[in-house]
Amino acid sequence: MRWVFFLLILVQVVQAQGCRLLGPLSPLRPVEQVLVYPNFSSLVAGGEQKPGEVLPPGEQVTIETPDRQKLDGRYFAHPAPQAVVLYCHGNAGTVDQWSVLAARLSRQHRLTILVFDYRGYGRSTGIPHERGILIDATAARDWLAKQNQIAPEEVVLMGRSLGGAVAVDLAANGGARGLILESTFPSLPDVARQHAAWLLPEWNMTQRLNSAEKLKQYQGPLLQSHGNEDQLIPLALGEKLFEAAPGPKQFVVVHGASHVDDHIHLCAAERELFFRSLPVPQPKNIIDGRMP
Repeated sequence: MRWVFFLLILVQVVQAQGCRLLGPLSPLRPVEQVLVYPNFSSLVAGGEQKPGEVLPPGEQVTIETPDRQKLDGRYFAHPAPQAVVLYCHGNAGTVDQWSVLAARLSRQHRLTILVFDYRGYGRSTGIPHERGILIDATAARDWLAKQNQIAPEEVVLMGRSLGGAVAVDLAANGGARGLILESTFPSLPDVARQHAAWLLPEWNMTQRLNSAEKLKQYQGPLLQSHGNEDQLIPLALGEKLFEAAPGPKQFVVVHGASHVDDHIHLCAAERELFFRSLPVPQPKNIIDGRMP
């Protein structure tokens, strides 16, 4: 009868903690997988090159993760960059679309920039999930730092929507020269609560991405922007995340912008001032790809 006792304990724990305790076995996991990682290329705003627009050419690169996934990326090297940037894109589209925005950023602000696909996106191998995409971002940042002979914490992190949570995780756990966030959220359950509170997302969601808690660990400069017409991630959620940041910070409300509107041009002046105000990076020697 001992197994009955343990079964009763397990039932009580699941009732208290919800489906999130079950992880990949949760009945909500397939639904989350579709909603959080849809990979719809048609949802990428500004992802098409305009007629007559001249953008810097990008180099296709492959980045290998510690768990042997291969990530597709586009690398834009500027001859005289004022910053080296890792761009973490949203949950829709692939680098084939997001590289257009990365190229615009490179030209607009004199940046060396890398945009990459999470596992399961585009030509990247694997299946996307919370732990996996964070591993991917760390591998991409390390590749970019090594390529430019700087420490990983000297990379400027930029993230949009889902990618904002990815960038926050990197900044919280490894530091960053600067952090730029667009249209992002304090946590995935916070977003789900806006649209389906009856699902009790705080108890049941397995994908968490708790950026508000992680951001408390980042002391560096932050520039955050959010559209006041964003219906997917309401402005109030962006403000909630911003409140958690302890370091020097600026919040820009983009009036009239929805979730899919492109902030590349709408916040260009604020972004340029942000890059110019960043501390001068400290060059370090790299031996065999590792920081001494």
